[in-house]
Amino acid sequence: MTQPVNLSASGPPETVLDPEPAAALDLLDAAEELPPEERRAAVAAVVADFPRCLHAWAALGDVARDDVEAYAAYRVGYHRGLDRLRANGWRGTGYVRWAHPENTGFLRSLDGLRRAAGAIGETDEAQRCAQFLAQLDPTGRPS
Repeated sequence: MTQPVNLSASGPPETVLDPEPAAALDLLDAAEELPPEERRAAVAAVVADFPRCLHAWAALGDVARDDVEAYAAYRVGYHRGLDRLRANGWRGTGYVRWAHPENTGFLRSLDGLRRAAGAIGETDEAQRCAQFLAQLDPTGRPS
């Protein structure tokens, strides 16, 4: 994989993940159009077909039936995202910015994990996730 990793002296390196499968993104877009009672099953089917798709894990967390299910989906997306970051040159430091659409599945999973951890009383984990998000992209999530 040949994704850009900025090694200039102008600041920390920046990592951009490889693109998600177009078919998975199309299926997720189609799932968004479904009635809420059908949406979760459609998103789960995308996860089953594309288990490495970070956008799918984040979407599954978004449509979870409860906070524990959301926590589990976001955690899987987060850990799979760490694996993908490392495969794309990230060495544990540097930026992973929201401005790159390829990064948003990972960042959404991390942000969802932050929220879900807080919801189930894991306040120390929620704080670590918030700090990690701020380190990865100090400009924050775009509006």
